[in-house]
Amino acid sequence: MPAVVIVGAQWGDEGKGKATDLLGSRVDYVVKFNGGNNAGHTVVIGDEKYALHLLPSGILSPGCTPIIGNGVVIDLDVLFEEIDALEARGIDTSALRVSANAHLIADYNRTLDKVTERFLGSRKIGTTGRGIGPTYADKMNRLGVRVQDLFDEKILRAKVEGALELKNQMLTKVYNRRAVSVDEIVDQLLVHAERLRPMVADTALVLHEALDRGETVLLEAGQATLLDVDHGTYPFVTSSSATTGGACTGSGIAPTRITRVIGIVKAYATRVGEGPFPTELFDDDGERLRTNGGEFGTTTGRPRRCGWYDAPVARYAARINGVTDFVLTKLDVLTGWDRIPVCVAYDVDGERVDEMPTTQTGFHHAKPIYEYFDGWTEDISGARTMDDLPEAAQRYVRAVEAMSGARISAVGVGPDREETVVLHDLLEDEA
Repeated sequence: MPAVVIVGAQWGDEGKGKATDLLGSRVDYVVKFNGGNNAGHTVVIGDEKYALHLLPSGILSPGCTPIIGNGVVIDLDVLFEEIDALEARGIDTSALRVSANAHLIADYNRTLDKVTERFLGSRKIGTTGRGIGPTYADKMNRLGVRVQDLFDEKILRAKVEGALELKNQMLTKVYNRRAVSVDEIVDQLLVHAERLRPMVADTALVLHEALDRGETVLLEAGQATLLDVDHGTYPFVTSSSATTGGACTGSGIAPTRITRVIGIVKAYATRVGEGPFPTELFDDDGERLRTNGGEFGTTTGRPRRCGWYDAPVARYAARINGVTDFVLTKLDVLTGWDRIPVCVAYDVDGERVDEMPTTQTGFHHAKPIYEYFDGWTEDISGARTMDDLPEAAQRYVRAVEAMSGARISAVGVGPDREETVVLHDLLEDEA
């Protein structure tokens, strides 16, 4: 059976959690392979709403094994707060497995994240201040602390000492903050060691053996393609690999095991934080999208910037990730507009550009070129087939599909997992 990747195809918040949960009962493992608690998924099941940050969405599916992969950075306080909150609501989290190679967010990473962002002033990135970037920087600089280090205090202490030799110089001499003691950090990290121990595994081996047994593995990205550190709108990106390539490095699954890539696109577009956003709206339409779509961050509560659908962005994401299927979410939010614009190309300094510009400067200067589609006023939340949708909504979906580089296999018409129009099976090839 396959390894299937779910990736965001815009700037995040596309509804990946719903798509993962939609498949959760049909997969055996769900793997979070990148990011940390700087992003979240909202999953709605019946009358219950669950906001997940570090935990994979598969935690809500009985019989599914959720895995936090080696590519994730973990704030242990947040992890156990999230586990406790779910357990209090009757959710069994005992199947969770955590990679021994995942890196840990230490308190000094959070401090440096916040003070660095303030220091940058107008050049700020728009981080969440949760220590994600500094932890990934430590990983690349070979100063990181990993999950497995919790179980050898001598190694843990040596690694923290090595990291603080540099960090304390920065905190005291550059940012005028107090130095952090090694004992303080070691004690904070060890608080959770024994509770975490039973969850820790060689998750790459676990997943390899599962695939060999014919089981299905679903790999879900945090953030999205346009926030990927290599392929996103750099430098206004996250610090990890949020694309299909990151699914391999962040889980230990070989590229040859991946058989399907599902890209999630919202029927409009949103982004959080700084950076270019060609279709962004600053008028009543933008506020209406934000209000109707509930566009406030799952993790931060920040209002999201809103704009119209951007087809060149979707085509770009399809190429970078090898998208085989798109899931178009939140189509219901567009109900009530007389006409709906879709960005089909850009005007860059007077020249039409049909794909994403190569340079940051070009994308910053890009102005959207729109085509307009008739809107609809009917409530579409009860639609379960394409024919249930109003003709105008069907035309919108088909037009977006033709522009976006891969087929649309499911359409979200409401927040609940059942409020979905399924056009093609997302896990099996059709005859």
